[in-house]
Amino acid sequence: MKITVINGTEKHGVTYRLKEIFLERFRDDADITEYYLPKDCPGFCSGCTNCFRNSQDLCKDAEYVRKIERSLLEADLLVFTSPAYVYHATGAMKAMLDHFGYRWMPHRPAKEMFGKRAVIITQCLGGGGKSTAKDIKDSLSWWGISCIRIVSFRLMSEIDWNKIGDKRKEEFKKKLNSVAEKISAVDFAKPAHTGIVVKAKFYAVRMLQKQLGKQDPEYTDFKYWNANGWLGRVRPWKEN
Repeated sequence: MKITVINGTEKHGVTYRLKEIFLERFRDDADITEYYLPKDCPGFCSGCTNCFRNSQDLCKDAEYVRKIERSLLEADLLVFTSPAYVYHATGAMKAMLDHFGYRWMPHRPAKEMFGKRAVIITQCLGGGGKSTAKDIKDSLSWWGISCIRIVSFRLMSEIDWNKIGDKRKEEFKKKLNSVAEKISAVDFAKPAHTGIVVKAKFYAVRMLQKQLGKQDPEYTDFKYWNANGWLGRVRPWKEN
């Protein structure tokens, strides 16, 4: 089993500790690759649109993006973590996700993403956990992922892990272990079910690509969809 973890911060604080608790169940049996932002993807998207119009390899940050993408595509389970910064994911997480705009459904989604499973771990002092998770979930869903578990925590009174009471830590551990146990029982040889929301996005974009292809048969995204057979009978997901 391969797990790829995208950490929205390099800080080894509360979010890091929560992630470590979750991964503990998988440490002995899984091949785990972790990325820490912004170190492993330090650049911001400049809006050059080269990835949309031509090729993602023309991105100024392609050396970082390609490495992360390879890990995402090869993994059985994706784990994204982020504390809430002003009710949203960290700027570093947003910057990395921006680089994968070309993998959104309206452009060139990777067929490997359909059927993948993902976990999002967030924490906040009082509010913002759900909106932080949504920042990440939006991208995952538009990449083609349907099976997304969100584990969010409210600290309420303390953001220093060493000052959080043992009772609260046990509550965190119990919740994370429960999710980890359910995931460890999954047969990853079988792809996750592709839900109606992702399918609806796919079919809406499919109609759009057909229209764009009539206007310009050399349009990059149209050629990609056509080459994959998605404008015909082929679909990127496998029915269980």
